[in-house]
Amino acid sequence: MAKRLIVTGGAGFIGSNIIHALNQRGLSNIIAVDNLTNGDKALNLSDLAICDYVDKDVFYDALLDGHYGPIDTIFHEGACSATTEHDGRYMMASNYEPSKKLLTYCQRTGTRLLYASSAATYGASTSFTEDPAHEKPLNVYGYSKLLFDQIVRRALPGLGTQVAGFRYFNVYGPREQHKGGMASVAFHNFNQFMADGCVRLFGQYGACQPGEQMRDFIAVNDLVATKLWFFDNPGQSGVFNLGTGRAQPFNDVAAAVVNTVRAHRNQPPLDLAAMVRTGVLEYTPFPDKLRGRYQCFTQADMRALRGTGCNVGYADVAHGVADYVRHLLRAQPGHTP
Repeated sequence: MAKRLIVTGGAGFIGSNIIHALNQRGLSNIIAVDNLTNGDKALNLSDLAICDYVDKDVFYDALLDGHYGPIDTIFHEGACSATTEHDGRYMMASNYEPSKKLLTYCQRTGTRLLYASSAATYGASTSFTEDPAHEKPLNVYGYSKLLFDQIVRRALPGLGTQVAGFRYFNVYGPREQHKGGMASVAFHNFNQFMADGCVRLFGQYGACQPGEQMRDFIAVNDLVATKLWFFDNPGQSGVFNLGTGRAQPFNDVAAAVVNTVRAHRNQPPLDLAAMVRTGVLEYTPFPDKLRGRYQCFTQADMRALRGTGCNVGYADVAHGVADYVRHLLRAQPGHTP
């Protein structure tokens, strides 16, 4: 039997997509680790093939005790990902401490570690290159990810096994329905449009006009394809950005959502001005609680990742969000193929 794989955060958005992709390769000797206090997350596992499920509160120490036998690779996606969480002790206990235990285990056993970092490590920076000079987190979530990246960087010269961290930018796609307020803007815009006939974005903030805040939006399928490229190339280690390398405004996401649904209904597309004029797109006042804590622009510098030879292609918003919306439409009650 092939060595086991572990996916922490396995019932979550990205973790469950990784398991899905591994299943498509015929791999099912997978331990999924998560916290199912939010039981709706279990639905992300219901159509997947795994060999075991383990609660995160017992997993990490049991792993260090050798409870699970030989492990080939750990995909570490488990974390508290709420950028609005202010309890620093909880954040570090959830994100930093478990990651350190995994690194210790992998150093000791030769198990490979492919882990999730975050573009939140850049925070207030206007440059998004994997360099300490540009790492300025705005919240304890970003700091929890940065601190582990720093530990990995110090360990890299002496590592005998693959350890690769990936700074995710703005990810969207299937299996994020349990995330509530932390789900992607594409998911929220779709549900707003289906329920109310309009989508809502933040209004003007600083130098950004309404809806013109720009992010590097990446489809989860493209993100997973990149992780599996590293899985196939165990000689590549480091800390890498993982976005598309292309910043686009939230207005582009709203337009892709609206016009994909309109095409599904055999209606003609609307340009941005028509969306605003007809009330299909509304702008809400920028929330006070996010002032000074909000990234108005992100764009992954992809040179380090591309330097490994990784040649995965990345969809732009028009194509990636449209594919996602068609997936959401197929999942609607009463849909007939």
